[in-house]
Amino acid sequence: MSNFFVFLGFQMTLPTIPLFVEKLGGNDQLIGIVVGIFTFSALLLRPYAGRALELKGRRFVFLTGLGIFVLSIGSFGFAKSLLFLFMMRIIQGIGWGFSTTASGTIATDLIPAKRRGEGMGYYGLSGNLALAFGPTLGLALVGVITFTQLFLISSLLGLVALLLSSKIRYKKVEKQTVPLKKWDFYEKSALPPSLLLLFITVTFGGIAAFLPIYSAQKGINGIHWYFLLYAIALMLSRTFAGKIYDQRGHRAVFLPGALLILVSMILLSWLPNSTILYVAAILYGFGFGTVQPALQAWSVKDVAANRRGMANATFFSFFDLGVGIGAILFGQIAHWFGYGAIYSVAALSVLTSILLYLVILRVGRTQNA
Repeated sequence: MSNFFVFLGFQMTLPTIPLFVEKLGGNDQLIGIVVGIFTFSALLLRPYAGRALELKGRRFVFLTGLGIFVLSIGSFGFAKSLLFLFMMRIIQGIGWGFSTTASGTIATDLIPAKRRGEGMGYYGLSGNLALAFGPTLGLALVGVITFTQLFLISSLLGLVALLLSSKIRYKKVEKQTVPLKKWDFYEKSALPPSLLLLFITVTFGGIAAFLPIYSAQKGINGIHWYFLLYAIALMLSRTFAGKIYDQRGHRAVFLPGALLILVSMILLSWLPNSTILYVAAILYGFGFGTVQPALQAWSVKDVAANRRGMANATFFSFFDLGVGIGAILFGQIAHWFGYGAIYSVAALSVLTSILLYLVILRVGRTQNA
């Protein structure tokens, strides 16, 4: 429930911050930077969050992150310049990095190991439900209330998450029998799935930052339906993808899911009408909903209990890096070549992830032999 409310507050700002940047006088390049800098600040803080989860405990990291998130997102409503918004997006990224690293680790603490793929899928439903309502609600509200009121509502939802988080039974901090190394900022075994995720989440940067503007430019209405259909497909995929992962492993889910995302990006680069927009949303939802929980479960599969925090920090750091690179890169691409080119490049990024996965499988077979 806590995860649902913080994600709902976040998702309401997902399609509306680009519109807010436009209102403040920003262009495509500045939209990409404002969206991307948030993920980069989260990226820089996640390794520290992973260490703090093992040293300070889950409660401290989670509550601290939520508190920073509430204050920063509420401040957006009082932004009168792009510089102030830019600074507060950096602070928001710090809170997001701490809170989401902690929540994912708390979930893996609570879920039985044999059902981790299924459990992470169900846990992910809280974020998916928020995604089903958040962007649509944000776009609807921004037409009838001010941006200040919108951001204050988002902040209030984060406050609800903060209050609910006090009811969680947190895992106690275990005494470290082996001291953490000074520069221990990632979990090696989580790198392969995390790297695959990076090339997938590059696509998300293009959708979050530019799809509302792109569809409006092409005269296509119903962008709120895109986010709703995407979220519904995402939720439906969570009901079976995790079970398939638990029974058959990542080989049974990654390639089908990645191929769906690839087709979705190709359709968005074309985008002749609203029907194609909705089909792309459904394909992207099923694809991402299949791939993301499987990769997250894979990233903690062979990790010691006292390294789960660092594994989750590694995983979400690559998630953030992909979104940040995508948002900033696509801002430049939109400026030079137009919005359609964004999704052609995004399709190439997904194809890179697929090819890299095949390389990882081959290396794994060679090592086992």
